[in-house]
Amino acid sequence: MAIRRASNSSIRRVLLLVVLTMALGTTFGIGEAAAAPAKPTVVLVHGAFADASSWDGVAAQLRAQGYPVLTPDNPLRGPSNDAAVIKRVLDGISGPVVLVGHSYGGEVITNAARNTPNVKALVYVSAIAPAQGEPGQLTIDPIRYPGSELLPPVLLPKIVDDPQGPAGKNLDVYIAPDRFREAFAADVPADKAAEMAARQKSLALAANLEPSGPPAYENHPSWWLLPTEDKAVPPSAQRAMAARAHSKVTEIAGSHAILVSHPEAVTALVDAADAATP
Repeated sequence: MAIRRASNSSIRRVLLLVVLTMALGTTFGIGEAAAAPAKPTVVLVHGAFADASSWDGVAAQLRAQGYPVLTPDNPLRGPSNDAAVIKRVLDGISGPVVLVGHSYGGEVITNAARNTPNVKALVYVSAIAPAQGEPGQLTIDPIRYPGSELLPPVLLPKIVDDPQGPAGKNLDVYIAPDRFREAFAADVPADKAAEMAARQKSLALAANLEPSGPPAYENHPSWWLLPTEDKAVPPSAQRAMAARAHSKVTEIAGSHAILVSHPEAVTALVDAADAATP
């Protein structure tokens, strides 16, 4: 009987210690897994000659890491109009945002984030980021920055329905489908590039000529993913814009559609921007 009582007493002591440990852990947080800080919302803004589906690979990877992700439609009507559309998305988000722009989407985020306090970082992906008063077209000036293939006959005009245009019409430009992969997505599999060409959204011609507003990169930290084989926005132009924006640059071999061919590189840059900003 004495042995049994000692055994029961030992069990009671162990149980008491367990209960006390759990109580102390709850009180002081030592018994809980450290709560991970809430991740910022990542807003992915597509560019011209693309649509929101171009972000599918990046969005899937970011969501797998716990990021809330939004891929709003970019109307491609002009930087002031399109920035207002994206700003309404940003204003509807509670908490911090990492704002990402591809190609012409870079100009849009440059304008949208200027007076948007919840944007903590900008990420440019094979993008353009004009200075104040600079039209987007000048950022890829072929005299200073040769190499862009976004010229006729690769780039073609068409008349589109547009409620904001004169008489409900507008003059847009798009990439000839048979030249799309060569100019825009050379490192994307042919079948995927064909799908992208079919889904591309045209850009209002006037959008390239509209002066850009005060750039958000003046008061936001920024990161830049620069594909060294870009035939749409020449790498030399991107280096000049990234230097002006004081962006932290990562260069990688790839085409203008680097977000499709190497989504992991975009994800890594978003992670870096998130980790480096409070």
